[in-house]
Amino acid sequence: MESVVKRSLLAPMKTLQCCVSGDKQQASRSQGQRSKVTRVQDPRVLRSYEAELQKERKLREAMNAKKNAERAAMRAHFRRKYQLSQNAKDSAQLRAVGGKVFLSGDLARMVRPDAPEKDDGFNLIRAFQGLKFSGPMFTGSKHSRADKTTNEEPCRVMRTDAQDTLLFSSSQCSVCEISIGSMFSSCAGSVCARPHLCVRASVCVRPLHQSSRSAGAARLFQEIPDTGSNGWMNLLRFWRDGRFSRMHKHMEESFRRLGPIYREHLGSQSSVNIMLPMDTGELFRSEGLHPRRMTLQPWATHRETRRHSKGVFLKNGTEWRADRLLLNREVMVSSSVHRFLPLLDEVAQDFCRSLRRRVQADGFEKAGQHTLTLDPSPDLFRFALEASCHVLYGERIGLFSSCPSDESERFISAVERMLATTPPLLYLPPRLLLRLRASLWTTHATAWDDIFSHAEQRIQRSYQRLQARPSAAPDCSFPGVLGKLMEAGQLSLELIRANITELMAGGVDTTAVPLQFALFELARNPDVQECVRAQVLSSWQQASGDPLKALQGAPLLKGTIKETLRLYPVGITVQRYPVRDIVLQNYHVPAGTLVQVCLYPLGRSAEVFSRPECFDPSRWSADADAGSAGGFRSLAFGFGSRQCVGRRIAENEMQLLLMHILRTFKLTVSSTEELSTKYTLILQPECPPRITFSTLTHQH
Repeated sequence: MESVVKRSLLAPMKTLQCCVSGDKQQASRSQGQRSKVTRVQDPRVLRSYEAELQKERKLREAMNAKKNAERAAMRAHFRRKYQLSQNAKDSAQLRAVGGKVFLSGDLARMVRPDAPEKDDGFNLIRAFQGLKFSGPMFTGSKHSRADKTTNEEPCRVMRTDAQDTLLFSSSQCSVCEISIGSMFSSCAGSVCARPHLCVRASVCVRPLHQSSRSAGAARLFQEIPDTGSNGWMNLLRFWRDGRFSRMHKHMEESFRRLGPIYREHLGSQSSVNIMLPMDTGELFRSEGLHPRRMTLQPWATHRETRRHSKGVFLKNGTEWRADRLLLNREVMVSSSVHRFLPLLDEVAQDFCRSLRRRVQADGFEKAGQHTLTLDPSPDLFRFALEASCHVLYGERIGLFSSCPSDESERFISAVERMLATTPPLLYLPPRLLLRLRASLWTTHATAWDDIFSHAEQRIQRSYQRLQARPSAAPDCSFPGVLGKLMEAGQLSLELIRANITELMAGGVDTTAVPLQFALFELARNPDVQECVRAQVLSSWQQASGDPLKALQGAPLLKGTIKETLRLYPVGITVQRYPVRDIVLQNYHVPAGTLVQVCLYPLGRSAEVFSRPECFDPSRWSADADAGSAGGFRSLAFGFGSRQCVGRRIAENEMQLLLMHILRTFKLTVSSTEELSTKYTLILQPECPPRITFSTLTHQH
């Protein structure tokens, strides 16, 4: 066993030593050779690995067959509709799944055979067929600038099929769309996408269930409403008005003013912004095999100038996919979650014990109950860093002690500086700032240097610990994601370092800040808090201390996280570059255009959520979610193969901490006013909320 371990770790140790010592010649040779780690040739490991690969391959083939069958069903529907010849390939794909295709609600309503209509002698929609609404009574006396360019054509209602489905013309501009349009929508059993925005001529108002591919009616890309065509002037206004810190509010106001789609030009960046689930679904259906999102150019420039490898967050194409599939096996699949869940539970329980001791020591006591009001954000940042290190490196770093290490404090400070300096740099040429030695770029690059320095020290310690592992008896404990990647031997050391560093940098603030919001919302909604606590206590008792069973028995915990991220999304957009031309809100959007789904206005939209201002975790229960209008409503971690690679770690980390806090404390706040928020690449409170923690008289 000793010889096996030495062969497995010899090459990575040599490369690591050159990385830490700064030997450039040795580093360049290692980079040129793409040093590889020899696999452990244990027959049992190989058999287990092959079985896992076979299982994953079958699952992937089944998922691909399902997706192909769904697409084939849609193509077959349109071939029948337009009387085209059938396609043998489509028929074969349908047969591959036994002819059983389960489409989403919107698509199923589109392809199912038209039901015979009952002729009741009068049809309200037919009664208005062909009517033209014009004149001051309907058009009103005031028009926006866009209205004047398109008001020559009167409003019209077009029948799209034998069904009485309504499609309002994109050139409508009259106020009659509000009353008559909403009346038609209710009669047809549909819901208008944004009825209160119909006075804007450039907004195409259609029922939510209507496909965005209307026959031959797509308007030009240049006709999409915009916030101003001069990107550099817009950027100057953003800086002057301080709008970078309230970008989420700016998006919400822009949608309210311009409609459900608009263009934004900021400096060197241009994008199309959308928010409705219908348009989001169309975007994701055109993302291709290698989904591409907006590259954070300041981060990429730092990697290039420092000669660091890029992780999956900054990669695209086939190289991204190859690395991502290897990472998924260690951080995304169910078997990996089962391995690291006990580690997260251990840190969460230690956090609550530490907080309880603090409340009992510093708080005041009344009737056996200790109470303390504090800002929990520093403790939550330490919890997130401790939990991340335990999962990624397989070691505890002791942040719950009375004197946390300076190294950890420097790391948290570096992450905060990096996040704060990223948004302004997104819209400026980083290399120009690099040549000018601008202070903004220097602060950003120095923060990343500190983050990489912390990661390299942790990686070195993990290697030393793995090398010192006794060879007589194999250690069955989880060695951390880093150890699993090294044992697999399929990623070079440089790529392992790049991905581990990105996971560490992206796993602290993005977990600690949502926990602040979650504690605040639970504290100011006592009825919701008691409901979640009751479920948590019951589930924990039945699970007998098993964290996996406890989480499975308390779905309201997951609903609490989803509801928190609906109101306070960590990242306020999800971006894609479609690989083919698409139609969004009846506007043509060319392939390769940056399209952003804006999550903050989506989560607070009355068109998408009932009572969006209410904090209601039960809205995400299986029954309630199944009856909702369409999917693509919860996108805080992204979507599909390009979703957040650390999603499973973050979700379970937050749920476990909330579970143990609710078992230990009652939460209250002095003020239930809405929290003011700011944007620094992630959404966070302007002032962290102060929470009152009261120990429960009978701790469970």
